[in-house]
Amino acid sequence: MESKIDIHDCDYKKLLPYKKEEKSRKLLWVDISHFSELWQFLICTCVVFIFFIPYGYLQESIFAIKGFKPFGWYLTLVQFLNYSIFGLIENQFSQTKRRIPWILYLLLGLILLGSMGFSNASLGYLNYPTQVIFKCCKLIPVMIGGILIQKKLYTIIDGIAASCMCAGLILFTLADNKVSPDFNFLGVFLISCALFCDALIGNLQEKMMKKHSASNAEIVLYSYFIGFVYLLLALLMTGELREGTEFCIQNPVTYVYIFWFSVSGFFGVQAVLALIRTCGALVAVTVTTCRKAITIVISFLLFSKPFTLQ
Repeated sequence: MESKIDIHDCDYKKLLPYKKEEKSRKLLWVDISHFSELWQFLICTCVVFIFFIPYGYLQESIFAIKGFKPFGWYLTLVQFLNYSIFGLIENQFSQTKRRIPWILYLLLGLILLGSMGFSNASLGYLNYPTQVIFKCCKLIPVMIGGILIQKKLYTIIDGIAASCMCAGLILFTLADNKVSPDFNFLGVFLISCALFCDALIGNLQEKMMKKHSASNAEIVLYSYFIGFVYLLLALLMTGELREGTEFCIQNPVTYVYIFWFSVSGFFGVQAVLALIRTCGALVAVTVTTCRKAITIVISFLLFSKPFTLQ
């Protein structure tokens, strides 16, 4: 008499070596996980360039409006509000549920506010190319943040590349100090604060996405909305909310610029988060640094400013 042994599908899977289930990777609501990692990198990089190059142009155009320079924090407030609205609309369609705990979003929103707020505020004191050059240097703090937060190890080549970038920053700053009346040490302090926040933000986002399997839509909605609430309370106390609103009502073209600035930035952030998910924070920062090099060239071509070959 023959005996049969039934092996259920679940039992069969237990006998196989464990393999982590591949999570789908989406870029602007399109699943790109079926592409190789190289192609995912190239696609995300192209999208970063497509949206962040006009983002840089619009940012400089906003601060070129006469009288707007004191309102960098107000710009950040409206930008965060727009991101929150766009993120809410996206979440309504994708039916995304929150995975990351509120306490972590309270921290992430604060750091994100520092990164973008200090960066925007610095443009009231620095000309645009100088600010961008400083932002290019965020590769160094991101590497340090990766070591401290994610326990990552980097090669000697990574260190050499970061050092070369830092040397370029010093040379450019010394030249800019001679030819540009907009150079200001308060601006340097503000952009340095932004760099400190940059050291944390990308690494924290990468760690949270890996640990909690959170979607890009979730991270954008909750982190920017919480940052908006923080800044709204601060500007209500300082009075800048009223002053910034009055200025923009008197100059309505400012709101047009800010809207398109926010649209390009929102899609650009989606691409950066997809890049972080695919390749990590350091690679994402390297790509955005390359984008900033093109932004500097465009800035010199479209906006008149002092220049030296020394």
